Amino acid sequence: MSSKRYNAYRIMWVLVFFDLPTETKKERKVAGQFRKKLMDDGFTMFQYSIYLRHCPSRENAKVHTKRVKMGLPKHGKVCILEITDKQFGNMELFHGVKEVDLPQPTQQLQLF
Repeated sequence: MSSKRYNAYRIMWVLVFFDLPTETKKERKVAGQFRKKLMDDGFTMFQYSIYLRHCPSRENAKVHTKRVKMGLPKHGKVCILEITDKQFGNMELFHGVKEVDLPQPTQQLQLF
């Protein structure tokens, strides 16, 4: 068992931003498959082309970043950003002009 304490500087968020072509039926299928892979790996839609995942450690974040990289589509743009829970907590979200609360991390069962 790890002796490292989990805190806001160790817990990570992985954000995946993407802009994929969707003009043809084939392109829409590829974009849909990419989204599905993200969701199958525990990512949640933050905005239409932004998905995020809560990770208990930097090591775990690296695992999920690597999985995203292995499933990159051939065309389009994809950006992967890893930030600490502390940094994520400093995000300001607005809907129109009204500030809204950050989404709560979902509880996930992890088997080792």
